[in-house]
Amino acid sequence: MNIRSLTRGDGVVIVAAVVLFIASFPGTFSCDSDSCTSVPNAWDSLGLLMSVYLAGVIGAALVILTRLLPQPRKVFGLDLGQLGTALTVFAAWTALWTVFDPLGSFSDVQSVARIGAGAGLVLGLIAALVLAAAAVASPLVPALKGPLVPASRPARPQPYGQQQGQPGYGYPGAGQPQQPGHGYPGAGQQQPGYGYPGAGQTAGGAQPPVGATPPPAQQPAEFAPFWFAVPVPRPLYGEDGAPTAIAELTPGTWYLAVDQRGQELVAQTQDGKRGVLRDTSGIQRG
Repeated sequence: MNIRSLTRGDGVVIVAAVVLFIASFPGTFSCDSDSCTSVPNAWDSLGLLMSVYLAGVIGAALVILTRLLPQPRKVFGLDLGQLGTALTVFAAWTALWTVFDPLGSFSDVQSVARIGAGAGLVLGLIAALVLAAAAVASPLVPALKGPLVPASRPARPQPYGQQQGQPGYGYPGAGQPQQPGHGYPGAGQQQPGYGYPGAGQTAGGAQPPVGATPPPAQQPAEFAPFWFAVPVPRPLYGEDGAPTAIAELTPGTWYLAVDQRGQELVAQTQDGKRGVLRDTSGIQRG
């Protein structure tokens, strides 16, 4: 399970589920009569408890569990995330009509004529509506699709064979002045060494002969590995070009790009898997 795969919408789902569970403890009914000595809560009514409060909490748990699992799970052919979303909508629907008619068939009884919806029902309705809205809108609204836990920026990868803080390939390290020696010019100097002409000069100061072959064009720079993160879950395909995904990249996790093939990136996951990321739009570079 990867907690960094949770989105802002999932955070709203979690908070709303906690509030809905808390709402099951206050009184379900309100009574302005002195004859009301004890006001029941949701735990005193099994039907109300299971159809509103626990249905919403269980639905939220299924939605979050689906986000944490690397692959979606199904029960009796139904996706757990879709089943959880349906439960949250059912809980909000039941809570709405229960607030309008808290006593049901007992509303016509004269002795309970002054009984209405209590704090537990009102708070439960608000939490259930927010929970259902977040569960439905999380995969659709861009503002809710962002990562809940932002990933820390990793250190920029060093060239292969080079240690942190050490100069690489015989060149001076960062921030060290270049000292002249062994025929190489010092910093800011344009002096030739070992008898070779300096930049923009020819041997002996003479112009190149007519018809001489020009020097080869400068080769393009080699690919430099970099860290990146994806804005939404995206599949990672095998390097052999197979259409089946070998892994899924999730938001909030940094991956290492080790090569580039046109618009596609060859990425390496934290467990060492290598594959091709075909959709590179909107990625965040480290």
